[in-house]
This record gives sequence, structure tokens and C-alpha cells, in this order.
Amino acid sequence: MHEHAEHPVRLVVEDDLRRNRLTVFFRILLAIPHFIWITLWTIVIVFAAIINWLATLVTGTPPGGLHRFICAYIRYSVHLTAYVHLVANPYPGFVGEEGEYVIDVRLPEPAPQVRWKTVLRLPLALPALLIGATLGGVGGTFFAPNGGRGGTGVRFPSFGGSGALSGVAAFLGWFASLVRGRMPKGLRDAAAYGIGYDAQVMAYLLLVTDRYPSADPTAMLGDVERPPQHPVYLVGEAEELRRSRLTVFFRLLLAIPHLIWLTLWSIAAEVLVIVTWFATLITGRPPAPLHRFLSRYVRYSLHVYAFLSLAANPFPGFLGEPGRYPLDLSLPGPERQNRWVTAFRIVLVIPAYLINYALLFALAAAAFLTWFVALVRGEAPWGLRNLSAYALRYSAQLNAYLFLLTDAYPHASPLEGAAPEPATFDELL
Repeated sequence: MHEHAEHPVRLVVEDDLRRNRLTVFFRILLAIPHFIWITLWTIVIVFAAIINWLATLVTGTPPGGLHRFICAYIRYSVHLTAYVHLVANPYPGFVGEEGEYVIDVRLPEPAPQVRWKTVLRLPLALPALLIGATLGGVGGTFFAPNGGRGGTGVRFPSFGGSGALSGVAAFLGWFASLVRGRMPKGLRDAAAYGIGYDAQVMAYLLLVTDRYPSADPTAMLGDVERPPQHPVYLVGEAEELRRSRLTVFFRLLLAIPHLIWLTLWSIAAEVLVIVTWFATLITGRPPAPLHRFLSRYVRYSLHVYAFLSLAANPFPGFLGEPGRYPLDLSLPGPERQNRWVTAFRIVLVIPAYLINYALLFALAAAAFLTWFVALVRGEAPWGLRNLSAYALRYSAQLNAYLFLLTDAYPHASPLEGAAPEPATFDELL
């Protein structure tokens, strides 16, 4: 079964979302001294990592001095990446001191490590590096899977550019922060998740811990305030991780009838959404029959891709019926929508498309790795399953917004929305 034990590498988020427009505009220029410093520090770390690896093989425990030096480097990388990605606002220090920055990482003390894991640390880290490349901006620093600059197998820092999700969140957050003076919470949380995961990858790769990185976004951002519940959200059996090895092996072939049917259904949905758009512009509310049809289409899409990506196990039905699949979708009924939002929906959706595009890379990587794990263990890894659920949820929110089921914009935070608490008797008076 899955593990809920706390990972020894923990992300700390104390950011208040406020951003200084002037420093946001010149963020990359302001970070140049840090880029130079981390490049020099990385050169030293490469040699320190080799010495640390040999010492850990001999003694079974990383030497205290090297452990502290490497931990300071990881913390500094997190501070710098958070600053560059607009996950934090203050200018970071240069020494990676614990507790000195609003986006920080708690790292464990040196502890005994399993020698065979130490010997094989680099090949064992490759799956985590693959996930890290889709999420954050730190994990590609060392021993990148495809080699680094010049093809040496070791690459120097990309200064926050290697992770698709955090890079897109930073790009969109730059414009939003300049306009509003605040980083949108969803974008901040998404980028922070990628940075936290990559901190775990670096800690594993550099022998700070032999605990494997966890892709579970809920655990990574466990201390971060959850956003309000979006009207489109996942429901179902979150704890069910068992997978049939036979259907896992033939999953792509089994999904072919669904992919054909989904393609045909998409053609009808694209025609009807145009009708719905005109009707919603005129009446301010989508027609109920069209809303029901498009709701089933969006729900069915979720079922198909949950099955295909191994986020769920049973073969789905073909009708998109609510409550009939373990990973299901709650959708709102036809409600009044803002006509301005409706008129410009196709333009307003572009930033969400960029986030969704980045998450599709993460979903593909998670599905690829889950396929191997499920064949061996007969169950999906908890962290990868939750990463897949995050990507599927955001895609469903995007589809619901695009197909006029709601005018609530997709929320990029990896955290599930918090349902509003019922009002107390005193509040009702």
C-alpha cells in the first residue's frame, strides 16, 4: 500500500503573495550575481558529490561536513529558483542558511544509508529526474538524463528554466504580478510544488537522504492554505491504488475504442459549443440540454484519460455518466454567466492552455512510470497517482471553462479546493 509517512525533505512556504512591481520587472537582471555565484558553487559541488559518494560507500553515512555543505547548496538553489520564478519576493542571501528565506527547505541530519542504493544512486534517480524535468527548475542541475551542455552528462544550472510547469507559471506570473502587484496563488503553488519536488530530487541524488522523492502535491504543499473549492472538482475512491497487471500491460490497446469514440464525440461537442456560446451570450445562461450533453462529454474525457494514464483501473463506460467511475467529476448545473467572460472566452483561456500543456508533460511522464511500477507491484504509486489526478483535474476545469459549463477560471494550484464551511448559528443571526 501507499506510504503517508512524511518525507524528510520538506518545503516551507511562508510567502504572502505580494510582489514589488519594480523588482518583478527587472527580476532576471537582479539575479545575475546569483547566477554567477551558483555556477561557481556548482563546480565545487560536483567534486564534493563524488567525494561524498565514495565516503558514504565506505562508511555507510555521509560525512557531517560534506553533508552540511551540500545541504546549504540545495537550500540556496531553492531560494534562488523561488526568487527567479516569482514564488518569493525578497532578494535571497548567498549562503543557503536555513530559515532565512520565505521559501525554504528543511533537510535531514546525516543518517546511515543503504549501500546498494548509494552504488546505484544515479540510475535509480532517472525516473525522478524525468518527473522533475516536467515540474521544476532545480532537478536538472546534475547528471541530466540527456546529458548537459557539451554532452558531458553533467550540466550546470539552468537558472529555473528546466521545468515546464514552474517555467510556465513564472512566465504567466510575471505579467500578473506587474499588473496586480500580487502573484496569483494558483501559479505560486504550482511553481512551489515543482521547486519542492526538485529539492527532493537533489537531496536524493546528492546523498542527503536515501528516501525517494515523492511526487504527491498534497504532501508537498501540506502546510499551504488550500484555495476555495472550484465548481469543477474530482470525486471518487482516492485510496484505491490496485491495478490489474493484465489490463495495465494492454492499456493502450484497450483504450483504442474509447479514443475513437471520444474523437467522434469531440466533433459534435465542438459544433454544439458554438451554439451554446451564442445562446449564453443572448440569455446569459447555457441551455440546459446542451449543458447536459457537454457535461457528459467533459466527464467522459476525464474517465478515458484517467483509464489511459493509469490514474484509475476499471474499463470506463461510454456515456460519461456521473458516479459510475472511481475517478469522477463534479460539475455545476447551468448557471448564469458573465457575458463579457463568455464573449472573450477563447482569448481568456490561453493562459490556462499553457498551464495545461505543461501538466500534460507531467501526466505523460507519470503514466509512463506508473505503467512499469504497476506491472511489477500490481498497484499505482501514491505520489504519481496524485500527480496524475492534479493534471486531470486541471484539464477538466479547462474543458468545463472552454465548453461554457462554468465561467470559473481553472485554478492552477495542485491543492484540492477547500469546501466552504457551513455557517454557524451565530453567523446566521
